[in-house]
Amino acid sequence: MQSKITNQTNTEIELEITVGAEEFKKFFDKALGQLGQDLEVKGFRKGNAPNSTIEEQVGSERALMTAADLAVNDAYRRALAENKIEAIFYPKVEVKKLAKGDDFVFSTKTAVLPEIILPDYKKIVSALKKEPVAVSSEEMEKSLNWLAKSRSKLTVKEGGAKKGDFVEIEYVLSGHADGQPIKDGFILGEGRLLPGFENTLEGMSAGEEKKNIELDSGGKKFIVDVKMISVQKAERPELNDDFARSLGDFKDLESLKNNIRDGIILEKEQAEIQKLRFKMLEKIADMTNIELPEQLVENEQKQMMDGVKRQVADNLKVEFKDYLEKIQKTEEELMESFKAEAIKKIKNFLILKTIGEKENVTVSDEEVVVEVNKTLSRYPSEEEAEKDLGGNVEKLREYAREVIRNDKVFKILENQIT
Repeated sequence: MQSKITNQTNTEIELEITVGAEEFKKFFDKALGQLGQDLEVKGFRKGNAPNSTIEEQVGSERALMTAADLAVNDAYRRALAENKIEAIFYPKVEVKKLAKGDDFVFSTKTAVLPEIILPDYKKIVSALKKEPVAVSSEEMEKSLNWLAKSRSKLTVKEGGAKKGDFVEIEYVLSGHADGQPIKDGFILGEGRLLPGFENTLEGMSAGEEKKNIELDSGGKKFIVDVKMISVQKAERPELNDDFARSLGDFKDLESLKNNIRDGIILEKEQAEIQKLRFKMLEKIADMTNIELPEQLVENEQKQMMDGVKRQVADNLKVEFKDYLEKIQKTEEELMESFKAEAIKKIKNFLILKTIGEKENVTVSDEEVVVEVNKTLSRYPSEEEAEKDLGGNVEKLREYAREVIRNDKVFKILENQIT
């Protein structure tokens, strides 16, 4: 096999590949073997007819086309390795010479990852700064109150419901889920329901019903039938040392507060890191000129569209055409709206990949196994994991490797910030 680059741009490369006559004969014989596997020929056992007979039965043209497919798949892969080309899609193939007993010549045209000239990324990120995090007294109070509320003691209450009581209701909302009853439980007065709905529940006792309640939400009218299932008095525990000790290994209320404060700080620090990483990429991308293959951008847009279709089907439970009608867009318009985000995602991926290569970032198989197991442990069973991942564990490994690599790259960049 011989190959040569006939044309090359920053986003596309063309190759001309020649498979010699002797080598192509091997692909031709292999093609006949494949075509003859299920061929029934009188006088021969199934799949055991000689090549000459198979060629006579299936026709030389079909055998040549099958041999050409086999040769392209094999020779193209070797040509990429020989010329050190990182192609990102299967190529467009043009056959230039195809005849039995002769050389097989074809050309390919494929998109490639563009060469990226990075700016001084370390200098760029060194100008950024990490914002300190702190916990306000309001945040502490909110967290403690939420914790106390979650440990409220509920006791059955006679008489009508009042704000602060825990109520359980069943209601039917016109125009929702084919009129199926909806059950809910909550603290009355916290504003979880449609405006005005909770006010109608005040004073209702267990077993009491109200019908044809008119509600208005954003100018849209709703009719609701509701039944009060139960009313319970919610008694919040007092925030003291005994309450703290009841929650676990806490010496007193102060030690509980410290634990909550540490948790809030950790959460804020993680959020600050993500915010900082976003800024890093944004600053580097602004100073990096990348010409992207249109094919690569379109592929990312299609993946984003597939994700929206899955969400519409799984979460909204509506037909995609109905969703498009609701947002008043065609599928083509929605696809086009993804373009800017698709370009941004690809640029970020390529920037991180290039920095990783420049900084000699590596990811071991052991690290990948740990990350994959971490992901799988979030599923209740192997069956659930298999279902959600579509049986594609290899794809999960590739994703895990990318996550680890990106994290290492970001840490290198973070180290430039004082």
